[in-house]
Amino acid sequence: MSLSRAMQRFFGHEAAGGIVLVGATLLALVVANSGLSDGYHQLLQTKFSILLGEEGLSKPLILWINDGLMAIFFFLIGLELKREMVEGKLKNPRDILLPGMAAVGGMLVPAAVYLAFNWNMPETVNGWAIPAATDIAFAVGILALLGKRVPAALSIFLLTLAILDDMGAILIIALFYTSELQLDYLLLSIIPVVGLWWLNRRGTHRTAPIVLLGVILWVLVLKSGVHATVAGVVTAFFVPLKDRFGKSPLHSIEDNLSPYVMFGIVPIFAFANAGVVLKGLTLADFAQPLTLGIALGLLIGKQVGVLGITWAMVRLGVARLPHGVNWTHIYGLACLAGIGFTMSLFIGGLTFTDNALMNNVRLGVLTGSLVSAVLGYFVLRFAPATESAKGPVSKAVVTAE
Repeated sequence: MSLSRAMQRFFGHEAAGGIVLVGATLLALVVANSGLSDGYHQLLQTKFSILLGEEGLSKPLILWINDGLMAIFFFLIGLELKREMVEGKLKNPRDILLPGMAAVGGMLVPAAVYLAFNWNMPETVNGWAIPAATDIAFAVGILALLGKRVPAALSIFLLTLAILDDMGAILIIALFYTSELQLDYLLLSIIPVVGLWWLNRRGTHRTAPIVLLGVILWVLVLKSGVHATVAGVVTAFFVPLKDRFGKSPLHSIEDNLSPYVMFGIVPIFAFANAGVVLKGLTLADFAQPLTLGIALGLLIGKQVGVLGITWAMVRLGVARLPHGVNWTHIYGLACLAGIGFTMSLFIGGLTFTDNALMNNVRLGVLTGSLVSAVLGYFVLRFAPATESAKGPVSKAVVTAE
């Protein structure tokens, strides 16, 4: 087999995004604990400026990654959400009731676990949202590795849960991670929104004006104090599902952008944010309230929240398990929901600027996510077989959140 064909097969596999993400994470760990460590951290703090006269943006590289590149990530998430709400798994309220409630439980219980460890810690209590998110790339990647051992309905359940989880994370970022509000910039941001609305109403088939207005919106939202990634989601919701010629700009942008996000933006984010410094690490670091709150929030909170709410809904007769799915599958899925990685690190970066606290955040996220991934894999690997074969995973954002 030629190298190009082998690469095509690899990058076309559902697990490829998760594998690349693991590689970027391992590389960050190696670099952060090698002789390149100083250069690594200096590079991330290097200022990069875009100025027009005295006005413009001047930020360290790490913030260009977390505020800029991740806005593109959230733009893709927004495209996914709109598509699913208009024509996909989120169109019928009955189909989203069970995974939707499981997603709510999977956000509230981890937050409660975190607060149980950090309630009396003023410097860390605001990190309650860190263990509330699920990383789609890792979770879907593990399901892909399991192949036909898991039923198709379980993949759909996980994707729906993760998509709704992303919606919750977006709301959390918008509501709780807004810095000092600058109303003048926020009011100015209405102008590109009106322009996006007009393009959507006309059913435009050109993507360049949408991108241009999206960039302007991103700058204004960033200047307003609202986190700039919200601009990516807002822009996405104004991309027409159908243009006046019957074609779909939304599908086209999503299909073309997905590989760049999956194999470019998300690994870059992981490399920039996952560099836990292991030098001097002791067992006491794992016992820190911040680290424990995150790790156990992901590992225990997600299991209790997802499995508990699902059990209660079924027990009360409000909903039924999907076809071919048994309780072992649901438990394995609840474990996989504890893989918080990308979104957890992102929210951690919004919450803490202190390097020591961020190192504890990384330690908690990596520990909780790793144990959740291994546990979820083996639970599903040895789950009782069903007659329902695993179908193709949605081309949904196998990137997130």
